[in-house]
Amino acid sequence: MAEQRQGLTIKQLLSEGVALLENWSETAALDARILLEHVVGMTHAELIIRDQEPVAEAQKRAYLELLARRAKGEPVAYLIGEKEFWSLPFMVTPATLIPRPETELLVQYLIEHLAHGCRVVDLGTGSGAIAIALAKSRPDLEVWATDLSEAALAVAKANGERHGVRVHWRLSDWGAALTGIVFDAIVSNPPYIAESDRHLQQPALQYEPRNALVSGEDGLDDIRKIVRYAEGALTPGGVLVLEHGYQQGPAVKELMTKAGFCQPQVLYDLAGLWRATCGCRPTAEERSDSNEKV
Repeated sequence: MAEQRQGLTIKQLLSEGVALLENWSETAALDARILLEHVVGMTHAELIIRDQEPVAEAQKRAYLELLARRAKGEPVAYLIGEKEFWSLPFMVTPATLIPRPETELLVQYLIEHLAHGCRVVDLGTGSGAIAIALAKSRPDLEVWATDLSEAALAVAKANGERHGVRVHWRLSDWGAALTGIVFDAIVSNPPYIAESDRHLQQPALQYEPRNALVSGEDGLDDIRKIVRYAEGALTPGGVLVLEHGYQQGPAVKELMTKAGFCQPQVLYDLAGLWRATCGCRPTAEERSDSNEKV
């Protein structure tokens, strides 16, 4: 086999990679290409232009090892140590959740709705994706971010330095370490999968940190904690933006409403699913109006 592999071109090796993954991944062609780009240090365009060049033996071995790991379900982002979010590259490790495209909804909403100079905190920042995307897109914002995991926070800080943004990073269980600080906006993509959810059996999720995925029997334990924290940590008129499961929208909206948040808004993802809910802490005038109605 070793002799047969000598002299394989980029094009031939890529074809072999796709063949090895097509029974294991729904995105075999994409996965095989990204892994090969990572191993040979080329962009997509370079891979096309130089597809007749031979691949060094060490690179072939490294590529085949990554393909074997991918075939077992390990996410591509962990294999290459990177994931794009908000058109920015982010370092990811098994200590952090892999950023999802739907989470960009939260960033987009805040960019469009926050006034100049607002103070915002990203609770449970993980790789720092939300906080860094906000700081990069809106340098006028005062951005804070917390995480309970020292390893995750180290990744977030490294990503912040990579993108040259200023974020106030804090090791904290949600907002516990932020006593006395009030925010104009609180945003979070917290754990929201129920302990018994069958989706946890998916191969890819076996590799992500469980404490970033699972939150009690109904998946809402951490959302309840964040809502309680936000009641006292938001300025009047401040906004709470929470990502959640597409079937949890009504429950999250009810939690916010019972906590006194007003003007609840629904954010839908590209598939038309209820992916996030926003609520505002009432102003003194709104509280007065509410009391009069009662």
